[in-house]
Amino acid sequence: MLAARLFAPGDLRLVEEEPSERDEPGWSRVAVTSVGICGSDLHWFLEGGIGEVGLTSPVVPGHEFAGVARTGTYAGRRVAVDPAIPCGDCEQCRAGHGNLCPTVRFAGHGALDGGLRQELSWPDHLLHPLPDSVSDDAGALLEPLGVAIHAVGVGHVRPGDDVLVVGAGPIGVLAADVARRAGAARVFAGEPIAHRRDTALQFGADEAWAPGEVAQGVRDRTGGRGVDVVIEMAGTDEAIAIAVECARPGARVALGGIPSETDSAFPAAPARRKGLTFAMVRRMHDTYPRALALAAAGLDLDALVTARFPLERAAEAFGAAADRTGDKTVVEVSRSGD
Repeated sequence: MLAARLFAPGDLRLVEEEPSERDEPGWSRVAVTSVGICGSDLHWFLEGGIGEVGLTSPVVPGHEFAGVARTGTYAGRRVAVDPAIPCGDCEQCRAGHGNLCPTVRFAGHGALDGGLRQELSWPDHLLHPLPDSVSDDAGALLEPLGVAIHAVGVGHVRPGDDVLVVGAGPIGVLAADVARRAGAARVFAGEPIAHRRDTALQFGADEAWAPGEVAQGVRDRTGGRGVDVVIEMAGTDEAIAIAVECARPGARVALGGIPSETDSAFPAAPARRKGLTFAMVRRMHDTYPRALALAAAGLDLDALVTARFPLERAAEAFGAAADRTGDKTVVEVSRSGD
């Protein structure tokens, strides 16, 4: 079996390994078809970790992935794979918040190998059958769509709201689309990369501005009131500052961007005067069924994919994703008909 394994920052190697088979009730072997490269994957590739969590042993990256079940409940069917395996027994899991499980195992992070390999074993209850209308690549992108759905929920977006998304990478773009579908009256986006601003417009944003133009743009469009909800997906202090400046008094700010450092700073005085509510977005929360429904209903995830690479060129794929010359980079490990 071929796998792309990360040994150190920038050192992603194609290696031949034995499949990690786990033939026991409740688990299936899955032949991986498509893997999306996420911003958090880039943190591991470029920096060797995220915040306080670092690379301690070589790991196979990839948590956005789809495949074909070879055994188990869905044998022979194409499936999207939920990358998070919560313990199921802790207080958070028992309360229905598996995304907050303190001992959750997450594909491609820490010691749990992810999707950039030809085959893996995974719990049946975390496999989601794909309809024919949803491609393998789109199946992989149900994970970032799920994060976007969760972020919009954390932001409490309601019909008639004005929403600002700061950071129009793939998850930010999808958050703009989901916010629009949730009934937002207007959706704005802030993003430094011009082609990603264009993508945000294609996915439902009414306006998209460079960072230095966002505050004035929001003032002009809202008559100085500010927006009801900000969804931050950039992971920088500058993005949080834009969120604070553009939020109306009493607004809610959902922080979903992943910073490179363990600490973030924000303008506390104006945030306090406005009485802002900050809420952290932790991955997703049981969003695969809704993500599947949106994709099947026409949310075009394939339109986000701007570059595709075979598994043998996985290191090149990470380099392309890090350059941010497109939107979503996908590694196509195999075809579902193979």
